[in-house]
Amino acid sequence: MLTLHRAAFVLPDPADPTAPSIADGAVVVRGELVEAVGPYGELATGYPGARVRDWGAAVLAPGLRNPYGHWLLERAYHPDPREEVGVEPVADGLAGSTDEARCGASARRGLQRMLGYGVTAVAGPFERASVRTAVARSGVVGLPGSAVSSAVSSGGVGGGPQDGGPQDGGARPLDPLAVLPFAEAVYGRVAAGGRADFAVFATAAVAGDGGAQPVAGGCLATVLGGRLVYRRR
Repeated sequence: MLTLHRAAFVLPDPADPTAPSIADGAVVVRGELVEAVGPYGELATGYPGARVRDWGAAVLAPGLRNPYGHWLLERAYHPDPREEVGVEPVADGLAGSTDEARCGASARRGLQRMLGYGVTAVAGPFERASVRTAVARSGVVGLPGSAVSSAVSSGGVGGGPQDGGPQDGGARPLDPLAVLPFAEAVYGRVAAGGRADFAVFATAAVAGDGGAQPVAGGCLATVLGGRLVYRRR
């Protein structure tokens, strides 16, 4: 099935300062892959049978990379809503735990919450088998730990020994945009023939050149392998 995602701005490659944004742009998805990227008018004409998802005054861009996966998925505990202790990660709630079932369930909840921030890739290392399984089944791209240092180095975030986290042991954010500039937080690009991993964000501001920047915490939708896996209600 063909799906055409329309947005006020499509940013195919925000990490490249020379890459243009597309005003009133669109992305056509066929199965797991991107079929085409371009102006909405052209793609709507070229793919008249596609189902249209119109995201309105929003930014469509590659999904984000969370550099704190080791801490968030292997050390922090993501509570079950039935526990009625809130939804924020409990720092070091899994430290020393040998209960793989509990760790795996926590990781699944953590990954689901990350999707709500537009995360499509997460950096390890992932030492627990239950966490590796949760990442693989989620569709989120698992990255080696070496990706952490490059993701946070120019963002001014102090790196810990394994997960790129703050040296003071403070909590790591689920939302990469809370600590990284947008151009450094994105993972990959949206291009014809590539895997259809991207996110849609509310617009923070329109720059003088007609570009746009997403709002931190403003993810409206996340697509993984062509599937809409998160949509803000």
